[in-house]
Amino acid sequence: MMKASTDLEWLPLFEALASDVRLRIIQLLAEKPMNNKDLAESLGVSSAIVSMHVRKLQRANLIASQLIRRDGGTHKLNSLAVEAIQITLPSTAPQTRTFREVSIPIGHFTQVEAYPTCGLATTDHVIGQFDDPRYFFHPDRMNAAILWFGRGEIEYRVPNYTLPSEAVREIEISLEIGSEAPGVNRHWPSDIRFYLNGVDLGYWTSPGDSGDGRGVYTPEWWSTHVNQYGFLKVLRVTQDGTFIDGERISAVRLADLPMDRNQWTFRMAVLEDANHVGGLTLYGTGFGNYKQDILFRTYEA
Repeated sequence: MMKASTDLEWLPLFEALASDVRLRIIQLLAEKPMNNKDLAESLGVSSAIVSMHVRKLQRANLIASQLIRRDGGTHKLNSLAVEAIQITLPSTAPQTRTFREVSIPIGHFTQVEAYPTCGLATTDHVIGQFDDPRYFFHPDRMNAAILWFGRGEIEYRVPNYTLPSEAVREIEISLEIGSEAPGVNRHWPSDIRFYLNGVDLGYWTSPGDSGDGRGVYTPEWWSTHVNQYGFLKVLRVTQDGTFIDGERISAVRLADLPMDRNQWTFRMAVLEDANHVGGLTLYGTGFGNYKQDILFRTYEA
């Protein structure tokens, strides 16, 4: 899901949607991928006009184009890059819930076990070499803004600022995440499991490793043939269970978590015996479609 707001950075999105022709293109691509010629025939307009509309939809990251071999030739197929759009409108309502938030850079992990394909990079260079897990311990890894592995696990420790007089009512973790395929593959499922303070919260199956078009914040120097953007997922642990984007994934409640007055331990894993061993990619500030690192919130009473 693409999450947008009324900030000016989202103006290309609203401009792209403000056209009956472009809305019809979106409807056609929801049925199947199509090239510009097929779109022109279906819409009854010229290929030049379709090309102009396709470029606007690409700039808004609504559709992606990919070259494929078919019938002895090379064709550029267009397909939808997002499944849904959520627009948050500004609100003057006062914040009624108090929370503490910690932003955790992608490279600030405390433990990692990575198996190829794997690697990590800052916003201006790859750290070490691809598919060499030793570079996950390179000092420059603290500046990493993207990392990936074919299977394994990674752990982050987050300071617990909750006071003794306060009670945690909900934990919310927001992050941009996806699968890890050799190159890119939008149909590359991966069962990504989440743990908090050692407790298995459940898993989410990432549908693939997206690379149809460059991520909104992905640097220009980054190859278009590898990971470009992921999916913004919101994991919540409440008094009623554990949820991802509002969908219940397990019965684990806050009361089931052992509490450490100093820190929280958050771990993600793609296990060797999972049904879908499709790896994991984490996107931080400077990569992907969302300008954020891993956000860890605790709501207190």
